[in-house]
Amino acid sequence: MRRLALLCLCLCAGLLGSFAQAAPTSILQRPYDLDTGHGVLRGTLLLPQTATPPPVALLIAGSGPTDRDGNNPEGGNNGYLRKLAEALAENGIASVRYDKRGVARSLPAAPREEELSVDGYVADVIAWSDKLSRDPRFGRQVLIGHSEGALIASLAAPASHADELVSISGSSRPIGEVLRDQLQGRLPPSLLAEAERLIDGLNAGHLQRRVPEPLLALFRPSVQPYLISLFRQDPAQAFHALKLPTLILQGRHDIQVGEEDALGLKQAKPDSELYLIDGMNHILRIVPASGPQQLASYNNPNLPLARELVQRIVAFVKNARTLPDATLATSGANVSRNGAIRR
Repeated sequence: MRRLALLCLCLCAGLLGSFAQAAPTSILQRPYDLDTGHGVLRGTLLLPQTATPPPVALLIAGSGPTDRDGNNPEGGNNGYLRKLAEALAENGIASVRYDKRGVARSLPAAPREEELSVDGYVADVIAWSDKLSRDPRFGRQVLIGHSEGALIASLAAPASHADELVSISGSSRPIGEVLRDQLQGRLPPSLLAEAERLIDGLNAGHLQRRVPEPLLALFRPSVQPYLISLFRQDPAQAFHALKLPTLILQGRHDIQVGEEDALGLKQAKPDSELYLIDGMNHILRIVPASGPQQLASYNNPNLPLARELVQRIVAFVKNARTLPDATLATSGANVSRNGAIRR
């Protein structure tokens, strides 16, 4: 979905001491595909060779034509999902990442943009989860969604086999509302008024025939069915409904999704673990809050991922737990400066 990705959601070592294990002797990388009955989705498996079946993470990409590695022809070549998968494997956690329906090698599964919908993406995650649950090589299952992928993970989780869920840079507000905020100050008043009109119409579920040429990249007719399906979702409500352990990770230097969204998810599900990572941006790199390095990072696959991001995920997955009576009900929990629940 081209530029939608850019406009719309476009620890110390001691922390892990109690969860550490010997690094796997080798890591198996193989194609790992899913025949949904409505097209084949192409993916990649990273499987660390461990003595017992390792936990497995299903990595769910953000908005637009973002492929299994986290690359987007309009949003940058930075490989954030591939790097995350590799980091997890080095810590004994298997992963499957995939090209979304209609993207990259999964393009034949939805060759027309009009065929895409949030419901379709959710159904695909559930189908992937079913496949992983039947594979004896895997142990516990965790959904890890980035940006719009965090919403897809939240919607899919109740019908999946997931034991845990990680939201990275996920919005807590309806995406139409996020888009309004992002367009403020970026468009001249007359064009902003047109964008507001289009968002109102799509929020009401109506296709918009009249789209000014400067707004076609975002509101072109072929993407409007998807936007309608996306705008009607309430991320906070979906997150609130989850009955499994959840981890919220948000970068303090993210220029696409703000800290207030992470806090909104925490408010929706108070038993979540929340960490705000200093210096981390939307594509999980440590960069200044503004300036040329921020935007340049979107096209630099050589930058390392934020170390704390990987450490927090590994600790969360390896400290496997279940929620008593399906919820911790810790609405009165104290929250530390970085957002973590104090026990």
